[in-house]
Amino acid sequence: MSERSPKHSFASRPVDPESWIKAPDRPAPRAEAGADFIARLTIDVTADMRGRIKIAAFQRGQTVADMLRALFEREFASNEGEPR
Repeated sequence: MSERSPKHSFASRPVDPESWIKAPDRPAPRAEAGADFIARLTIDVTADMRGRIKIAAFQRGQTVADMLRALFEREFASNEGEPR
């Protein structure tokens, strides 16, 4: 059997989790102009919910990511000084 290389694995843990969380990710190809960086968000949904989300996005002619970004922007708008 061959030995594994000493390289870090894909899921190696960061040495300093606090700075790793706050560090900007590499910008995604679809990053909006003027955005400092794009952060990835992962959520768990049921298979049924995922299907409904995908169907809604398809019917609107959007990607799921674009549709959810617009939803989050509406729900969590950055209207400074205005109470929610």
